[in-house]
Formats: sequence, structure tokens, C-alpha cells
Amino acid sequence: MEITERTQGGIIILTLNGRLDTNTSSSLETKFGQLSGGGNKLFVFELTGLDYVSSAGLRIFLVAAKKLKAVGGKLALAGMSANVKEVFDMSGFSSIFAIYPGEADAVAALS
Repeated sequence: MEITERTQGGIIILTLNGRLDTNTSSSLETKFGQLSGGGNKLFVFELTGLDYVSSAGLRIFLVAAKKLKAVGGKLALAGMSANVKEVFDMSGFSSIFAIYPGEADAVAALS
């Protein structure tokens, strides 16, 4: 999996490409931990290029949301493919997260 990071108006945008599974989830967890540990509180996960997410990947999103909630931060997910959206729907995670059709919508919601 490839993770690209950029900042827009104080919001960290992490773009994920590839598969988020047991083998790759630790890299996202580490990246998020570094950024949130640095005091960043607003995050958008851009998921247009995410082909697959496993339960290990879902756990990373849940950990991130809990960590941000504890410090008054916010997390938005954007651009899910139909496959990834189905996993979120089946797991009940769609009701937990703010999910937007595109990155611009997610950034606007956090601004």
C-alpha cells in the first residue's frame, strides 16, 4: 500500500492506494501516530485508490477515530470504491464515520 500525505488549510490528507490489510495496516498506523502525535487534529483519509480493506485495516480507522475524538479532533473518509464501501456497510462502520463522496467534500466538512 502507498500512503501519500499533504496538508490543506490545517487538515492532513492521507491518500491511500492499494490494499489495507494485515500486511500493510501497521504502516498506516505508524504514519497516523506520528502525525497525530505531532498535534494534528484534523484528518481526511482519501480512499479513491484503496482497492481492499480487511478487518485489520478497519481497526486502524477505528483507532484513529477514537484517538482524535479524545483530543477534540475530527476524521473524515472520502472517495470510497464500491468494494470498500460494502465492507464498511457490512461491518457497521458506515454509521460510525463521516463518509463523503470526494476529498473536496470531506475537506469542506472539516474546515
